[in-house]
Amino acid sequence: MADLKQFAEQLVNLTVKEVNDLATILKDEYGIEPAAAAVVVAAGGAGGGEAAEEQTEFTVVLKDAGASKLAVVKAVKELTGLGLKEAKDMVDGAPANIKEGVSKAEAEGLKKSLEEAGAVVELK
Repeated sequence: MADLKQFAEQLVNLTVKEVNDLATILKDEYGIEPAAAAVVVAAGGAGGGEAAEEQTEFTVVLKDAGASKLAVVKAVKELTGLGLKEAKDMVDGAPANIKEGVSKAEAEGLKKSLEEAGAVVELK
């Protein structure tokens, strides 16, 4: 059993070139098609970890105020704590960042509130 575990570790740690070479050997010498090698590539890519990091901080961007500009200004004022003039200027200057560096849950809540007021919002 230890031999299989060691073999699995070797497979996961193959470079892309080594996986391609392995696929060629499997196809030419054993008649195994490259689709099986794609599984090895997928497993190797998942082991890297760095490329698949999940985004933790979001920016809420007001793309457009929509038809209900007054309602959007009020929503921006409430959500950001800005004064009425500052909130209006932010809405007039769309696209504008409403909040930066917020959690996913907070960003989705802000987006929902602004969309209910009639705004077009994007999370980055």
